[in-house]
Amino acid sequence: MASVFVGTSVDGFIARGNHDLDFLPEGGGEEHGYEAFMATVDALVIGRNTFDKVLTFDAWPYGPKPVFVLTTRPGPRPVPAGATVEFLAGEPSEIVARLGERGFRHLYIDGGKTIQRFLRAGLIQRLIVTHVPVLIGEGISLFGSLAEDIRLQHVRTRSFASGLVQSEYLIGPAGRDSPAP
Repeated sequence: MASVFVGTSVDGFIARGNHDLDFLPEGGGEEHGYEAFMATVDALVIGRNTFDKVLTFDAWPYGPKPVFVLTTRPGPRPVPAGATVEFLAGEPSEIVARLGERGFRHLYIDGGKTIQRFLRAGLIQRLIVTHVPVLIGEGISLFGSLAEDIRLQHVRTRSFASGLVQSEYLIGPAGRDSPAP
């Protein structure tokens, strides 16, 4: 199983064009289900840009969970103390198969391009999107363009005192439209 847990502006951007996340609320205060979600995850699969951004944070946010960084750029990056990081390359289906063979059953997919690639490949089954009450006008889109519609099954929507609105969806084989003949 592969899931996405992501915050976006109301206009659908996960980051500014320069990868800045300054519009997202800081941690602390309201619990939005992230800790409970992370408890179900075996490993993370993130893109290189996301990894580079996470390295700028004050603390490594994933604890000891294995993090697989997808990259085609040569040369490993420094890894924070206590972090378990491995660099991989390949198509999403190959990555999921390789990690499945290693016993990883629930993958957290993160990063704009990575989410888009795994979604287009039909490999994401659960999508949790938290909308932050702000419009930023432009930036890195969560979904980008799609070749076909992807139907979602609504599970639930929650709102929080801060104005955040979180919706959870399931995606399955029946949720994908067949291409036109």
